[in-house]
Amino acid sequence: MTQRYTSIVLALSLLFLAGCSALWQLGEPYGTRDGVSSSLVDYLYPKGEVPPEPTESIPRLSLPLRVGIAFVPARNASDAAISEATKTDLLGNVKTAFMDRDYIAHIEVIPDTYLRSSKGFEGMQQVARLYGVDVMALVSYDQVSVSEDRKSSFLYWTIVGAYVIKGTGNEVQTFVDTAVFDVATRKLLFRAPGTDQFQSNSTAVESAETIRRGRNTSFTAAVDDMTGNLLGELDRFELRLKEEPQLAEVSWKDGSGGGGMFGGPMLLMLLLFGVRRRKHAAIAVTAVEQGARGRTRATRLRRS
Repeated sequence: MTQRYTSIVLALSLLFLAGCSALWQLGEPYGTRDGVSSSLVDYLYPKGEVPPEPTESIPRLSLPLRVGIAFVPARNASDAAISEATKTDLLGNVKTAFMDRDYIAHIEVIPDTYLRSSKGFEGMQQVARLYGVDVMALVSYDQVSVSEDRKSSFLYWTIVGAYVIKGTGNEVQTFVDTAVFDVATRKLLFRAPGTDQFQSNSTAVESAETIRRGRNTSFTAAVDDMTGNLLGELDRFELRLKEEPQLAEVSWKDGSGGGGMFGGPMLLMLLLFGVRRRKHAAIAVTAVEQGARGRTRATRLRRS
């Protein structure tokens, strides 16, 4: 009787543990896929408009530039990949990477809440006028997180296994893209992407927290990658301007100097001007010396 009672209690205990584990798994992201994104196309063409044909207007960039940078708003507020505070910190890092450039006067980090109220190019231009910027850099993103059970997850049938066995694979893939527009002409000057992939195994208990941490880590890494690519694209844009001047007209504001980017042609002119001045000076010195020698010979002849 006692043995039979013990067997019943053991069976009920195992059933209870398995049931608890199953119920616990239903509340966690096992075998789930989640994604958040913001679309530059949806923001600039909110009503599904067809983009207009390219115009012949040429951007006129008056250096040093005032630049605005902002994240493109997500389709829904619940689709935000990261917090507003984290967005501000990330864009602040991008700002720091570019502030040593002579051709940039100021970079304004703009909260995406200002872009939500009015979409399209008109909305972008309104925000640009509000902040007094010449160029807008819009950062869009797409992030997908996946949490799946591995083979070892069968040990989750006990609560102890759910706390000890790392039977859940977590993966986060992040893509960000920055498009830089001339505000006045609405023309795309250049763009730069950034990507990252985060992978980690965890226990069932740790899975949700691992995914949350992975989202922030992957987003930060993708923005860092984008910043490096943006610096490279900016340098290539400088070279393209020298080879294709129709891309944009560039000038320096009065009293703003003119060093750094786009100062190459001016520097070349100054160097050539200096060379010519040295040549003229050398010719003048030679003429003076020749004249002096001629007067000396004439004096000697008179004395003789």
